[in-house]
Amino acid sequence: MSENGSSSAPIPNGERASRHPGNKVTVVLGAQWGDEGKGKVVDLLAQDADIVCRCQGGNNAGHTVVVDSVEYDFHLLPSGIINPKVTAFIGNGVVIHLPGLFEEAEKNVKKGKGLEGWEKRLIISDRAHIVFDFHQAADGIQEQQRQEQAGKKFKVLANQYKSVYPTLEIDIEGELKRLKGYIERIKPMVRDGVYFMYEALHGPPKKILVEGANAALLDIDFGTYPFVTSSNCTVGGVCTGLGMPPQNVGEVYGVVKAYTTRVGIGAFPTEQDNEIGELLQTRGKEVGVTTGRKRRCGWLDLVLLRYAHMINGFTALALTKLDILDVFPEIKVGIAYKINDKMIPHFPANQEVLNKVEVQYETLPGWNTDISNARTFEDLPVHAQNYVRFIEMELGVPVKWIGVGKSRESMIQLF
Repeated sequence: MSENGSSSAPIPNGERASRHPGNKVTVVLGAQWGDEGKGKVVDLLAQDADIVCRCQGGNNAGHTVVVDSVEYDFHLLPSGIINPKVTAFIGNGVVIHLPGLFEEAEKNVKKGKGLEGWEKRLIISDRAHIVFDFHQAADGIQEQQRQEQAGKKFKVLANQYKSVYPTLEIDIEGELKRLKGYIERIKPMVRDGVYFMYEALHGPPKKILVEGANAALLDIDFGTYPFVTSSNCTVGGVCTGLGMPPQNVGEVYGVVKAYTTRVGIGAFPTEQDNEIGELLQTRGKEVGVTTGRKRRCGWLDLVLLRYAHMINGFTALALTKLDILDVFPEIKVGIAYKINDKMIPHFPANQEVLNKVEVQYETLPGWNTDISNARTFEDLPVHAQNYVRFIEMELGVPVKWIGVGKSRESMIQLF
């Protein structure tokens, strides 16, 4: 017994866990088809974080962060790594392309001071998967086949199995030699990810941030299949991608662009394939960070967002790129779907059904004013304030941040 009469024996693990549920993680997730500006929200929250984690996706995802007029592009590295006080963690759910990881770090180191000493601040789960160059080449062939045979799913699948990529060339020895060069550099970063997260959750109080890659409508289970990614980019992917229990999930922030964009083919009910879409595309500089492809653009779709909220349970939203709507005299918002003159209360899983929905719109007055210098909610014109409040009311989720530009200072915090 110790002097104060208590036993010095360690508390059994089960007892300790039940007394202290541990630190909560704050999660940032995309709520549409990606490209919502998650990097900007993560960058903001990372100023105050101890650990920033990536839980899923690979280097096919892209986050752009602007700090002191320097534009950083991240694909594999958690974007919170810009903060020198942050420990960055790549979880088991992430697929890592080793050459891509080092190329990305080196490219960003040259841009500014934010990434100096990144190798000492990065921890990688020993259960994370590795992707090779030939996987990416095969993906390219698959994508080309999909584009050529859009809508003929059975034929695409059959042809894939028949052909087994006859044009694919692999320099096996050269590839292995190159990968060996990365081994010594990566070794110090690799740890048991489950134990790392357990210690982070059950040690001293820590602010832990999780940045999701991709977005709800690209989730392999809940996205617009087959035009989806290969991971769970909804809230469940946080637990499976980091090896942590759901009781440690705290705030879940959904990032929503003030309009809707989508890269590549697939149903897009609120798409504006006209001057409106072109204006959104040019004003929003809607080009993919990873692919360089122009994004398709359309009005905000609340049916889609309600669906994302059903799955993720957002505690608050970040509404980004509101300034892109500055020039529109009126702004439409998709509020419901109809099929054969009947309202449907859900977001259809079937692409063919989704292609046929008729969107019901609410038309709101625009503000015809440059809002890029607004720094408080009150600075916004009344019609811009009403647009934000309309979204909150329809979704039943408060908007915590409003983005009105590219820089850190351009994020208005409401509470």
